[in-house]
Amino acid sequence: MNPEDVLRMIDVIHRDKDIPKEVIFRGLEEALAAGVRKRLGVGEDLVVRIDRKSGEVSMEDDEEEYEFDLAELGRIAAQAVKQGFQQRLREAERDVLFEEYEARVGQLVNGVVQRFEGDYLVVNLGKVEAYLGKEDRVRGETFNPGDRIRAIIVEVRKDGSRVRILVSRTHPDLVRRLFELEVPEIADAIIEIKRVVREPGYRTKMAVLSQDPKIDSIGACVGVRGSRIKAVIDELRGERIDIIKWSDSLEQLIMNGLKPATIHIENIYPDIDSRSAAVVVDDDQQSLAIGKKGQNVRLASRLCGWEIEIKTRAEFEAEALGLPPPPRHPEAGDAPPAGPSSPADSEDERGSSEEGSPRASAVS
Repeated sequence: MNPEDVLRMIDVIHRDKDIPKEVIFRGLEEALAAGVRKRLGVGEDLVVRIDRKSGEVSMEDDEEEYEFDLAELGRIAAQAVKQGFQQRLREAERDVLFEEYEARVGQLVNGVVQRFEGDYLVVNLGKVEAYLGKEDRVRGETFNPGDRIRAIIVEVRKDGSRVRILVSRTHPDLVRRLFELEVPEIADAIIEIKRVVREPGYRTKMAVLSQDPKIDSIGACVGVRGSRIKAVIDELRGERIDIIKWSDSLEQLIMNGLKPATIHIENIYPDIDSRSAAVVVDDDQQSLAIGKKGQNVRLASRLCGWEIEIKTRAEFEAEALGLPPPPRHPEAGDAPPAGPSSPADSEDERGSSEEGSPRASAVS
């Protein structure tokens, strides 16, 4: 093997596959050593070294230096060297891709749908393929080969000689990253997204806070005539988004989180020991506060991290006196207390928790 050819080959592999040259040198040295050991019948002490500047190949063990022409390896040993080197290159290429994409977990990626493999949608990201599982797809969304798609990287792992990348369109960070693209004030850290909770395909609540008192955090996210929030809603195929103002006051946060219902702050009764809060509402606000199938109060609970129970004044007073609760308004339904991690109930919730309400709303 001509030394110049060795250096030229290593340089080409380095540029084509973006593998560090030192890794390629070591991989070739190990593959050559394995082939020579097999050909000469010597032990593991024999090592092969390639001069990084000249490309000259030398062999030695603990006892002596070997003079061996690699052309004398023979067909079988040469084939073993080639296969060993290719295997090491595949592993090195896998490690490079693994490190690159592991650093991008939680980030937004763009890809093209390639094909279906069982329950997975295979997405071409350019250098590598990603897998979008059934549980990470929003119910009702359909994709065909050739469609462009955006998703969040949620996991990267080594799978033999390949890298397996899992992406999601149901993760709350998808909404976060989309707003970072659409709202410069978020990308510049002037506005902070404090928390995002989703029932994918149906509704999202996002709490934001402005670091500059002169900038309206909600207005910046909505954009002129709703242009910014509309771009996000279009990407999410019509999912409703409620943007609320974050507050360090639990009562204020609960009040904001339960919008569009009108809540009076003095009617919020938190219990620190159980991390729950009873919220007393007027009869005509009960159905708005609870939402369709309990969706509004459920998302508000997850946003605040506290269990929220909606009660009318009559229900609250009856409970305090130990009396049976009065019958509920028919529109309020029979929603249970909403825990911070309750799942979506049914496909009927899609789009809105109140009939006739808009897809996007901003509440302060």
